[in-house]
Amino acid sequence: MRAFDVPVHLRCSRRAGLALLGLGCGSVLTAIAPAASAGETRDFLLIVNPASSLRGAPRELVADAFLKKRTRWPDGEAIRPVDLRSDNGVRWRFSELVLKRSVGAVRSYWQQRIFSGRDVPPPEVDSDAGVIAFVAKFPGAVGYVSASAKLAGVAELAIR
Repeated sequence: MRAFDVPVHLRCSRRAGLALLGLGCGSVLTAIAPAASAGETRDFLLIVNPASSLRGAPRELVADAFLKKRTRWPDGEAIRPVDLRSDNGVRWRFSELVLKRSVGAVRSYWQQRIFSGRDVPPPEVDSDAGVIAFVAKFPGAVGYVSASAKLAGVAELAIR
């Protein structure tokens, strides 16, 4: 089909078409990885096994726990982190705000650790319910869920 065979109202320049395509892709990326906004802190809840005496922890301790740089809680209990799947928006926010890394950067971190034989990443589960079940089952477990999740059998851990 030649350009002059297309009705005028359907014609657009190549540049305009690319701009529209770019806007569409930007919308998709925003939906996948929501941008951080100032003061937004209740995007997720951090939870621990109810047997834990810990009800608050510094962000650095939580980050180190999920990157397995620390393997024990202050009371000596082994830390057992659990992640949501990497395509989950709650995981994106957790990674940005707590780990201070993108999900892609965390994936690279674990690939290097696995390749060097040093460690494996935390297990991944599909849903808030999966995280809650894991954390409720294992002493020392820690995870994060969406702020709207119904917490049963777990305790909330505040980030200080």
